[in-house]
Amino acid sequence: MFFIRSTPTISSSSRSVARLEKIRIGGADQWLLMRGKSTRLPVLLWLHGGPGTAQIGFAPYFQRELEQHFVVVNWDQRGAGLSYRRGLPSGAMNLEQFITDAREVTEYLRDKFKQNKIYIVGHSWGSILGVKLAERFPELYRAYIGVGQVVHMVEGERISYRYTQRKAQEEGNAKALRELNELGEDSFYDHRKMTVQRKWLDVYGGVTYLQPMDKVIVPRMFRSSEYNLLDMLRFLRGARFSLQQMWTEVCGINLEGVTRLQIPVHICMGRHDYNTPFELAEKFFHNLQAPVKTWEWFEQSAHFPNFEEPDRFNKHLIYLLAYNLKT
Repeated sequence: MFFIRSTPTISSSSRSVARLEKIRIGGADQWLLMRGKSTRLPVLLWLHGGPGTAQIGFAPYFQRELEQHFVVVNWDQRGAGLSYRRGLPSGAMNLEQFITDAREVTEYLRDKFKQNKIYIVGHSWGSILGVKLAERFPELYRAYIGVGQVVHMVEGERISYRYTQRKAQEEGNAKALRELNELGEDSFYDHRKMTVQRKWLDVYGGVTYLQPMDKVIVPRMFRSSEYNLLDMLRFLRGARFSLQQMWTEVCGINLEGVTRLQIPVHICMGRHDYNTPFELAEKFFHNLQAPVKTWEWFEQSAHFPNFEEPDRFNKHLIYLLAYNLKT
């Protein structure tokens, strides 16, 4: 229990894949979880959020239906989850290195599964990586799916703060107002202060809508076979390490200048998302030129439609697969 990790088989077929694998990427050991009914299915690579919010330890619970239609690959990125180790060089914790890592992972999967192109899904921080990959290496990808799409970090954080403050005022929540007013609108540059704002944002449904974040994800991690108890500690340390090392750079990211992508783009947003505010994603989508682009609202979700409405989200991705195969 403390040391064992595994992933359950999908079927007895020799074509199925259910494998946890450590590979060397960018000079660092990084972990992949690959699961699918058949190795002949299209590969779907998930780029998790954060930075540092690795998801091998809980995402498979929500992705079983997808495994019947894709080879679903969850990657714990450099410094996160299973890929976290003490002593990792902080100099490699930057956006350019992560883009390089993601391309190496892509090339590894293309070679392993003998596919010219794969799908990428980017959630939150991962949506920054996803847009950058689609922009620089369109020849590697069938389509990009953005979930909780990041656009302009500074403006998004300010909108998020104002929303939280407004909700606290409407409720007359003196404690929330006191803490938020002490922070100030631009306090997000300090990742520790940002987490205080996020605490109240979660209370007011802007992180997860119907249930608090800890009730959506944490129980799944404790029941996971992919993470053991020591891995859960590694998850927490990696999340903290990644934010400490990267948050300043992340705050400077602005994707408004990306107005054209050469592959299909599909954006999935929770109607109540104020973690990465939906209005900025709408503007980005409106200004974007792509061969195909679609937008899908998830009415009962905030920042995590893939976990808050997993059945509907999975069906939508399966629909997008069929749609892309026809175009």
